[in-house]
Amino acid sequence: MNNLTGLIIAFVYIFSLIGIAEGLRRWQGLTSAFTRKVVHIGVGMMIWFVPFLFTSPWPFVLASAFFAVLNFLDWKYGFFAAMSSSDRANLGTVYFPIAAATVTLIFWDQPLLMVAALMPLTWGDGLAPVIGKAYGRHPYTIGSTTRTLEGSTGFFLAAFIATWLALWLMPPPPELTLVAALLPALVVSLATTLTEAVSPWGLDNLTITAVAVVLLLLLF
Repeated sequence: MNNLTGLIIAFVYIFSLIGIAEGLRRWQGLTSAFTRKVVHIGVGMMIWFVPFLFTSPWPFVLASAFFAVLNFLDWKYGFFAAMSSSDRANLGTVYFPIAAATVTLIFWDQPLLMVAALMPLTWGDGLAPVIGKAYGRHPYTIGSTTRTLEGSTGFFLAAFIATWLALWLMPPPPELTLVAALLPALVVSLATTLTEAVSPWGLDNLTITAVAVVLLLLLF
C-alpha cells in the first residue's frame, strides 16, 4: 500500500476512535477513565495493520511522533475530554505512541514480534484498571501506587491471550504454531504483569513495552 494512503487511513482511524469515545462519554454518560481506555486499546490494536499499511516503519514513526506531541498538548490544555485523566501527573498518553514507534523500529522485519511486543500494553494495561475498579477487592501498594490483585490478574490474562494470538496469527518470521507460541506468551505476560505492578503510574506505558521488547529479543 502507498505510504500516504496508509497515513490517511491511520489518522482517520485514530481520530474516529477519539470521536467515538467522546460520543460515548457525552451521550452514554461513561466516565473519561473508561473512554480513555477505549482509545488506548483501539489505538494499540492498530499495530496489527501497520505492516500492511506501510512499506517502511518511518511513516508510522512520524505519525507516532505527531500524536505524542498532540497528546502532550491535550494533557496540558485538555482538548479531548474522552482522553483526560484525573491524575495530572500521568503522561501515559504521551508515552504510548513512543512505545508503538519503538516496537515498530525494532521489529519491522518480524511483524509477529512487533505486534506481540505491544499487546501487554494494549490489552493488559488497557483492561487492568477497568477490572480493578469494577471488581477489585484486594488492594496492594508498592511505592506510591495502589493496585488490586483482581486488576493485576486481569492484566495477566488479557496480556497472555493477546500476545499468544499475535505470536500465532501474524506472518513469520519466526513461524510459530499455536502450541509453540504458548511459552513465550506466558513468559512475556508474567514479566509485564510484575512490571506493571511496580511501575509508577503513567511510566508503565514505557516499562511494560521495554520489558516485552527485551524478552522477545532474548527468546527469538
